[in-house]
Amino acid sequence: MGKIFYLITALLITSAGHSQTAEDFYNKGAAKYHLQDYIGAIADFTKAIELDPTDVWAYSNRGVAKADLQDYRGAISDYTKAIEINPELADAYFNRAVAKADLQDYRGAISDYTKAIEIEPKNVEAYFNRGSAKTYLQNHMGAIADYSKAIEINPELGEPYYNRGLAKYDLQDFRGAIADYTKSIEIEPKNAGAYCNRGLAKRGLQDHMGEIADYTKAIEIDPKFAGAYYNRGLAKIELGQKDSGCLDLSKAGELGYAQAYEKIKKFCQ
Repeated sequence: MGKIFYLITALLITSAGHSQTAEDFYNKGAAKYHLQDYIGAIADFTKAIELDPTDVWAYSNRGVAKADLQDYRGAISDYTKAIEINPELADAYFNRAVAKADLQDYRGAISDYTKAIEIEPKNVEAYFNRGSAKTYLQNHMGAIADYSKAIEINPELGEPYYNRGLAKYDLQDFRGAIADYTKSIEIEPKNAGAYCNRGLAKRGLQDHMGEIADYTKAIEIDPKFAGAYYNRGLAKIELGQKDSGCLDLSKAGELGYAQAYEKIKKFCQ
């Protein structure tokens, strides 16, 4: 989930022998966009706008192309123009929110996601992304409410459960976090991060055997998951399994987890 842009494409047949219209340039721009020629797409959308300054989709999709080039301020300008032309264009509010979040303007992003939701109350991506923006502002309760709404709209998505688990963990609701990570794993069984984070939540409940099992599963899925080796190593040491724990810490260090070396000096020498 995360960054989702809406781009309309309706390629039309252009008749030979007539001047190109705004619609012609728009369609050329859409075709170039899908070929990942973002600069060419911007040029064509710009030409469409010159011929028809009220072409709301040309502004909106030029913004999408600019965002793909990381010109977030330029994208915001285009989305804003699209909104001026059509204040009910939910896609433009959503995309402007994504661009604002990329600029770390999380309050501005939340405002735009909220407007997109007002227009499209079932926009699950807007709820999910608004929850993520609230998390950046440490508004964990607000984030949980948004992730819960996303789950209500589509309970088959794993990411809202995963992110709600993160927010619950930050509030030290370890049991709630475990329940959400478990649901996320049911939907996405290969999510190594969910296993590792569920392990951390079990650690919060002093369930060291349970956390070791989860770190082990994360490592099975991703054998280069340095954080899982690190956490498993610490859990083993707490259970008196020093040699095995130190091996895990060493592996974490080999994989680039710098903190592992501090623990090796403390526990393994």
